[in-house]
Amino acid sequence: MIIGVGIDVAEIDRFAEALERTPPLARRLFLERELYLPSGERRGVASLAARFAAKEAVAKALGAPSGLHWTDAEVYVEESGQPRLRVRGTVAARAAELGVRHWHVSLSHDAGVASAVVIAEG
Repeated sequence: MIIGVGIDVAEIDRFAEALERTPPLARRLFLERELYLPSGERRGVASLAARFAAKEAVAKALGAPSGLHWTDAEVYVEESGQPRLRVRGTVAARAAELGVRHWHVSLSHDAGVASAVVIAEG
């Protein structure tokens, strides 16, 4: 059963400007492993914008309650290329309240816009 669906878009240039204008923002939004590739290189801004859109979509799928922490939703990509979601803390607690057992995530970026769709399934 679908418990919630969230969708969000982020303008990549605007997101890049926000990260540049407020350097601590990246650490408030993302875990270290979301910011950097396994090689140690920082992820591109389009990839980060898509991950940010996914975090926003997670909140929407959970009914947009206050008090969720950005870093309690981790977006990662399996070796197959499939994006996945790992939740903990505030996000895991809200998901448990609603009976969420599985997450489905889709990320995209093109033409200056990053987007994400998240489905919370019970």
